[in-house]
Amino acid sequence: MRRHWIDNLRWVTILLVLLYHVIYFYNNKGVFGGVGGFSDGPQYQDILLYALYPWFMPLLFLLAGVSARYALVRQTASEWFKSRTRKLLVPSTIGLFLLHWITGYFNTHLGGNDVLAAVPQPVKFVVWSLNGTGPLWFIQVLWLLSLTLLIIRRIDSKDRFWSLCGKANMAGIVLLGMLLFWLGEQTLIQHPRLQSADGLFNLYKPLFYIIPFLMGYFLFSHDEVQEQIAKAWMPLMGAAMVTGITLVATTFGQDYTSPQYLGSVLCNVYGYLMCLAMIGWFKSCFDSTNRFASYMTHSSFGIYIVHYVVIASLGYLMKYNTQLPPKVIYTTLIIAVFTLSPALYEVLHRIPIVRWCLFSEKAVKQ
Repeated sequence: MRRHWIDNLRWVTILLVLLYHVIYFYNNKGVFGGVGGFSDGPQYQDILLYALYPWFMPLLFLLAGVSARYALVRQTASEWFKSRTRKLLVPSTIGLFLLHWITGYFNTHLGGNDVLAAVPQPVKFVVWSLNGTGPLWFIQVLWLLSLTLLIIRRIDSKDRFWSLCGKANMAGIVLLGMLLFWLGEQTLIQHPRLQSADGLFNLYKPLFYIIPFLMGYFLFSHDEVQEQIAKAWMPLMGAAMVTGITLVATTFGQDYTSPQYLGSVLCNVYGYLMCLAMIGWFKSCFDSTNRFASYMTHSSFGIYIVHYVVIASLGYLMKYNTQLPPKVIYTTLIIAVFTLSPALYEVLHRIPIVRWCLFSEKAVKQ
């Protein structure tokens, strides 16, 4: 039976990622990436970054864990991992050289200056391609976690741990999850060497993201657990809103991606409660589909793959090559990412070789 609420929650979260990246691109909070803000003073649109960052990527990994459990019921481990490898590694390796070098090009022209001006053109192209990973880090980490899951499944070959997790009550689901999220974020705080990789390890965070991924597989894949959360979605959402408002009000202006920020108790309580609230809300209210939802279910992965090329190119050009006011730039870029990204996907996934390299599609989706 198709669980439409999972599909709907996934593509809605991906749309939030698109919106997040528009605001992130111009943030002035010292966050790794982007081109910087429009002033040194408060940019109140950045509140959206604080509201989304603690939970929307953990939620995507959690949903991936749930989906992995359902897929491995229907497929053998080797079949599943082969499909995961094609789906995740092809776009994030071959796709870099086909399309995402464009993102890398703009990443190496920060401030309007070409930092590779003296480098030969072929070398530039390689550097641009490798520098164009952008949001594709998500699918790279997801592949690594998928490999890790197969090892864990071999250890628990009789599904004893999965069966045990299905007996969890609501108190256990809430409290244990908060603790695990908090413990996962302590890895960067306790290991300062991991913070020194120019922000990259703090972005990838595999030692944290494995927690929601495995929780999705072992805990949230149980129908009984989903039903408990669905029944409690309104108080969960209320608690998440209170903690989220408190977090933003007390930390706005800080680097919301720093290990110290993400390792705080309040940040982890908010992040986990929002994951629970969104799961419960969509399970309770959005477990159905229509033509638009069906389209987004099948296209959101491709839209995710191409969207940052739109943001990086148009966002860079508007900031450094026009005199447009910030409000116009933000508005234009938001409209562009929600219209041009689907359009770009629709064009590219109809080109046979290109659709395989960028989206790992063997045929045009109907």
